[in-house]
Amino acid sequence: MTASNLARALRAIVGDDGVLDGDEALLVYECDGYVLERGTPELVVLPRTPEEAARVVRLLAARQIAFVPRGAGTGLSGGTLPLDAPVMIGLSRLKAIETIDVRNRRVQVQAGVVNLNVSRAVKDDGLLYAPDPSSQAACTIGGNIAENSGGPHTLKYGVTVNHVLGVEIVLASGKVVQLGGATEDLPGYDLVGAAVGSEGTFGLITRATLRLVRAPQAFRTLLAVFARVDDASAAVSAIIAAGLVPAALEMMDTLILQAVEQAFGAGLPLDAGAVLLIELDGPEAGLDDEAALVETLCRRCASREVRRAASEAERALLWKCRKRAFGAVGRLARNYCTQDGVVPRTQLPEILRRITRTAERHRLRIGNVFHAGDGNIHPIILFDERDNDEVQRVLAAGREILEACVALGGSLSGEHGIGVEKIAQMPLLFAPDDLDAMLRLRRVFDPDQRANPHKVLPDSKSCIETRTPRRQAAM
Repeated sequence: MTASNLARALRAIVGDDGVLDGDEALLVYECDGYVLERGTPELVVLPRTPEEAARVVRLLAARQIAFVPRGAGTGLSGGTLPLDAPVMIGLSRLKAIETIDVRNRRVQVQAGVVNLNVSRAVKDDGLLYAPDPSSQAACTIGGNIAENSGGPHTLKYGVTVNHVLGVEIVLASGKVVQLGGATEDLPGYDLVGAAVGSEGTFGLITRATLRLVRAPQAFRTLLAVFARVDDASAAVSAIIAAGLVPAALEMMDTLILQAVEQAFGAGLPLDAGAVLLIELDGPEAGLDDEAALVETLCRRCASREVRRAASEAERALLWKCRKRAFGAVGRLARNYCTQDGVVPRTQLPEILRRITRTAERHRLRIGNVFHAGDGNIHPIILFDERDNDEVQRVLAAGREILEACVALGGSLSGEHGIGVEKIAQMPLLFAPDDLDAMLRLRRVFDPDQRANPHKVLPDSKSCIETRTPRRQAAM
């Protein structure tokens, strides 16, 4: 079937404005937040309902055409790159919050609903949806489920998989299946757990039933300032060892502090080696005692200052600095690449030392902003994509950081997924038999691997040298 005939058949399902095939329109979809590799689909299809999405997949199945799902495009591992998948199915129009069940604390939403909009919809009922990626004002529930996204508050509340009760998936065959549902703790295999984090390789997620939690009664938000990253890391271990479980325990180093202070003017100390953003939440009673204990522990670990947000406005400003840190980094370099690895908390000082050595070895600037409480690091590598040599050094540095995470007893990803970025590093963690078992599970859902092919698991197509990204015009 020619591209024009396929476009015509798809428009019969989703309408004339639901299919994009012009060069300029397709250029918008050439990459996600991982900019080191790009590729343009032949067609982008934008269904308006889950039912239209299923009809689109059935049409593609009848013609044995592979597809790649896409949400808001905020992913950071190249999960939406259309490798051997000529059709991209964008789910951004599936944005209905279909049912809200306050008494049972659950909500059913379509895949294109923006993360933050779920909490906004139930705020007046005293509820919220806990997973809060830094991109929560833009990222969508379908993408969050695909990547098993986290966020600053997952130290206490858990990642996406801990808050998904059920999902509706359109398999590559076009069959619509329901995994899990409104009832908690269904007997049998945890297929919802398998689907969350599958990065689109099981099919197209179109709906989800999400667990809501009671919004905390009160907060205490503190900023602890340290001269050295090692001291800040020691404070992280001390807080957890004391039996405290903060809602969030975040770290920012000098380079990141410089970027966010330029952007937001929050009065952050530019000469600090690192700061910890620590948030406690829960009933009002007892929070002051917990905050006082945190202050004591930080001072024992050589904190030179501990500030406490005195108002909701001050708390909001601190969180603005943290959650918009990635965007603020754009003030420091033309491009940046955000890495995502995990180490045990006790290894934070060592992984940060290794990142520093990697930056020196490859002549790069690397800033660090990350979820210190659970060891999920996010080194941000600064570069200029017009310099191909620098791009290659960025790729080498990223590989070194991931290898160091694994060597220290950690993992390749805490929340960004594998995509195409980390696929060649999967054998660092998994033996051939392990990878084969994962492949066999994938084939249960998609025997021909037409749903987001060449992602997550190494194969002959994915294990290739990363291509030089398309160069932008000089400015």
